[in-house]
Amino acid sequence: MPAAPVDSITEQTFPARVLESKIPVLIQFWAPWCAPCRMVTPIVEQIAAEHADVLDVVKVNVDEEPALAIQHGVSSIPAFVVIADGLQKKSWVGAAPKPVLERTLAPYLR
Repeated sequence: MPAAPVDSITEQTFPARVLESKIPVLIQFWAPWCAPCRMVTPIVEQIAAEHADVLDVVKVNVDEEPALAIQHGVSSIPAFVVIADGLQKKSWVGAAPKPVLERTLAPYLR
């Protein structure tokens, strides 16, 4: 399955896209200068395409949206946050291979 582009969100689009979502949302915090971010992005895009019916995937550029990064306690990137039912359910830092990401996300891929 081809990878799906992942939408970038802003402080303005965050409430509607993330907090009001009917399905869990995976947020990838990243920056263009971050090599591990660039490495994991294609994997995140694959997960987005393969699980689009049960998981929404968005990304936040920490350079453009520092307030969102601060709000979610992001101090290192790539960082990931899962929000379900308007609440932060899980967060972690660091690039990982696809099987590890899918295992981490398994509770939200139903």
